[in-house]
Amino acid sequence: MAAQAGGERDQWGSKFGFIMAAAGSAVGLGNIWRFPYITGQNGGGAFVIIYIFCVVLIGVPLLFTEMGLGRFAGSSTVGAFKNTKANKFWMLSPILALSISFFVLTYYAVIGGWAVGYIFTSVFNVDISFAAFVQNPTIVLPLFAVFMVLTVLIVLGGISGGIEKASKILMPMLFVLLLLVALRSMTLPGAMAGIEFYLIPDWSKVTPNTFLTALSQAFFSMSIGWGIMITYGSYLPKKANIITSGLWIGAMDAGVALLAGFMIFPAVFAFGMEPSQGPTLTFQVLPAIFAQIPFGNIVGGLFFLLLSVAALTSSISILEVPASYFMDEKKWSRKKSAWVVGILAFVVGIPSALTAIDGNFFNEMTMPWFQGATVTGFFDILDTVFGTFFIVVVALMTSVYVGWVLDINTVVKHISEGSEGFNKSYMGIVPSKVFVIMLKYIIPVVILLVLLNMVGLLGMFSGA
Repeated sequence: MAAQAGGERDQWGSKFGFIMAAAGSAVGLGNIWRFPYITGQNGGGAFVIIYIFCVVLIGVPLLFTEMGLGRFAGSSTVGAFKNTKANKFWMLSPILALSISFFVLTYYAVIGGWAVGYIFTSVFNVDISFAAFVQNPTIVLPLFAVFMVLTVLIVLGGISGGIEKASKILMPMLFVLLLLVALRSMTLPGAMAGIEFYLIPDWSKVTPNTFLTALSQAFFSMSIGWGIMITYGSYLPKKANIITSGLWIGAMDAGVALLAGFMIFPAVFAFGMEPSQGPTLTFQVLPAIFAQIPFGNIVGGLFFLLLSVAALTSSISILEVPASYFMDEKKWSRKKSAWVVGILAFVVGIPSALTAIDGNFFNEMTMPWFQGATVTGFFDILDTVFGTFFIVVVALMTSVYVGWVLDINTVVKHISEGSEGFNKSYMGIVPSKVFVIMLKYIIPVVILLVLLNMVGLLGMFSGA
């Protein structure tokens, strides 16, 4: 984003810069850390297929919607709804989006701190298990603080000046390293079982919750439902092509997630680990892979450095949402907004950083969930409520608001600016008309059915 001058709103300097920054927001821990373990917990190949359909049919159109709404309203999340005359009910959507960004940041930065720590454990061959690493508060709390301070400092300097330029180099490097590690993982003895688990669907493992999880993972990794893409869209110039930008962001995001699976699952089976181990999967499996590679400590250190950068490009965009609220609505300075949000997020995130310690209060706390389920641990409670459920709620509210409450033709007009082909007929099919049908009828119904199933009010799906 260019610096503000003369009271005018910031704008992106170039299409490529916007795509890299938005992809940097999307491509992060959601792809490399979260996608493999979520896939492992939901049966492998069947989940991957459902996830791809969610990205293509629901995720990408919602990217168009959020970016179009942001550019149309010319404001960040809360302002976008206020400027389009939303009533009190619809204002719940941006308030929830602010809450999602804030609370996810509180535990996202904890994992970012883990990645920073693993740079050093890899390079210097520190012999420490992941369990011992995360249960040591003298390690995780300082790393958490370092990652949060880095996030705040980059937001203070504006996004485009540093991270946007760096991401043009670092994100392709991350992709190359992911590819190299995936190739090594797939050539390990016994890796074929992991590839089969990842690619061959077992539909018997699909449950009602699988659909919700796939949708929420698409939203989590694509930065949908957080207010990020509305905020980023508000900085887009009129000539920017939202359609091609959204397609690039969706393709890069899903591509990295799928590649992360090829990196993790062959190694999981090769080393006799369980694919459903949970959030720690990446940090347990990758060091074992690097140990099998010549100069593995250097490769591992470089990988976790780039993983830290990928996490940082996302955490910056997450912090930008609540910070932009204070800048737009409260007229705070960028400095005050960034530091207040960052310090509060660190304080609220301390319980997440301590959750892994066996036997403490935050490790043992529980929350009743729908259909008789119980969520255990402060970290998992936040991820379930804000990183899963509310993201889908916000996506539903946004799609209904744009599709039914606003004049959708006006929003389509803003999406079409810079994307002339959006309104052209291709063999009798007009993309903008398909988009309107998807946004008004298909997307809200699909999201609503999945949410109703999650809360136990609708039993249309069956599964083991």
